[in-house]
Amino acid sequence: MITSAFVYLLCIALIASFFTLVQKQVQLKIFEYLPAVVMIYALSMLLAGVGVFAQNEEIQEIYSLTKSNLLPAMLFLMLLQIDFSHFLKLGRSLLIAYVAAVLSIAFGFVVVMMLLDFSKDGAAAFGALAGSWMGGTANMVAVGSALNVSQEAYGYALIVDSFNYTLWVMFLLFTVPFAKYFNTFTKADMLHTNYSDIGCACTIGLKYYWLLLFFALLASLASQLLSEYITVLNTTTTVVLTATLFGVLGSFTKLKTLNGSSEIASTMLYILIALIGSRAVFESFSGVGLYVLAGFCILFVHAFIMVVVAKIFKLDLFSIAVASLSNIGGVASAPILAAAYDKSLVSVGVLMAIMGYLIGTFGGLAVGNILMEMAQ
Repeated sequence: MITSAFVYLLCIALIASFFTLVQKQVQLKIFEYLPAVVMIYALSMLLAGVGVFAQNEEIQEIYSLTKSNLLPAMLFLMLLQIDFSHFLKLGRSLLIAYVAAVLSIAFGFVVVMMLLDFSKDGAAAFGALAGSWMGGTANMVAVGSALNVSQEAYGYALIVDSFNYTLWVMFLLFTVPFAKYFNTFTKADMLHTNYSDIGCACTIGLKYYWLLLFFALLASLASQLLSEYITVLNTTTTVVLTATLFGVLGSFTKLKTLNGSSEIASTMLYILIALIGSRAVFESFSGVGLYVLAGFCILFVHAFIMVVVAKIFKLDLFSIAVASLSNIGGVASAPILAAAYDKSLVSVGVLMAIMGYLIGTFGGLAVGNILMEMAQ
């Protein structure tokens, strides 16, 4: 049993590093269905379940300290990549599709909550899942922390996020050859817009890791200090929202052009996932089936609304499919789907997915609080 806080943190770093390295270097097919973030959580949870990590005061203190400092720093770095000017260049069809995707996903969570009547903790877990399906795993961690989701419910939400998302990606890729039939149904014009000047705040060249890390930790410190004087719902929510604000403001400065923010943020995310998994001890998995069913119901409501919107506004299949996956799949999969239509459209998928880093936190918090009110 590990009782030392230093050894505990070393194990967390090793778990995060191992799966990240294997996914990048070995290229195993299993990672197409179970990404590194899920593997990291699963192993960390398994070690916790068999009693490898002691539940003592020293480990609890380092867990809380690491999580509370890394979370706002990660959010700050991820939001630096947002480019509002390029996002607005997407045009009518893509912007309508993106807004429709966000709202339909939120509506899907509310409908499913009304039908299945989850507990308050389950409602909070679905709020965290909403953060992921409007943004990404980083938003899920942020919203889950702000809503104080239990470790067990968080684990269920992560299973749904991985399992349902994988099938959703497969389904959307399957529909690509049928685009012309769908476009005829909606009377949509084929995409002729030139997207060559659209990109994201991605940069190349020298990596400024240390400088970015300094500003990230500075933003984390400032967010936590401000939370002592200003409170929105609770302290964690305040820290999350403040770090988000700092990240958005930073995206309008030269910090956006510094290369390396994505890599540092991803590293922080993997460590946070391992930390959360290390505190999750499941008594049983009897409730996971209901969560997965709820996830499919949410996707069905989302898909139905997207088709209706496409028909009303004469949107093509590419617009609604990429808008959907940029929310539910994020940066990892939206560009792949965009490339399946045309390789020149990859930047569109990246740009829409990155915008989710901002939308996911606010959307997840809003949906989570609505669901928790409904559960009372």
